[in-house]
Amino acid sequence: MISTKERVLRTLLNKPKTTINDLATAVGINPISVRHHVTNLQAEGLVDAQEELHGVGRPRLIYSLTELGMEKFPTRYLRLTTRLLDQMKSSLPPPTVTKLFADMATNMAEDYSEQVQGLNIEERLDLVSELLTKEGFTVEWEKVGDQYRIHEKTCPYLQIGQNHPEVCTVDQTLISQMLALPAEKVQCILDGSSHCTYVVQPTEVAKI
Repeated sequence: MISTKERVLRTLLNKPKTTINDLATAVGINPISVRHHVTNLQAEGLVDAQEELHGVGRPRLIYSLTELGMEKFPTRYLRLTTRLLDQMKSSLPPPTVTKLFADMATNMAEDYSEQVQGLNIEERLDLVSELLTKEGFTVEWEKVGDQYRIHEKTCPYLQIGQNHPEVCTVDQTLISQMLALPAEKVQCILDGSSHCTYVVQPTEVAKI
């Protein structure tokens, strides 16, 4: 049986920019209950709200799935992405493919270059966690002895990575670039671990 939460998500998938009242009608429950579910989905980062003008009076709120919410329905996107990667790997040598992923992560890090200037290692780790969370990871970091360990509890690339492990280059390069330190992967979900872990040494952070 499909839960109310799933019915709300499916409704927004099929009909973006939907009001609470329209959602209530589609899902078959009262607007107050729908609002409660939508608030929870917003807290999870799955749904976003925007104001929309409609005639005279105050703007109304309309709701749509976020990118993370769209990934709850990944079948077509996953199929397309996998085919694109298959084609790319059949046309390009392996080092070139790996470099493409690394370059993409470097470009992402460059968008944050001004924000990391002047930050210490732990402040940078917080920023890295925030950025990876926006990308769909669940991230925690801790200090263990003279090292910092970054744990990725969940990975948005998991299904793709099973056939194309090169995608792991993205987060590893991003972490290294943001911290201006080498990030060593010591365990990986793809190898059967419960999560991925990177280790960095707390040496003096270089300026980017």
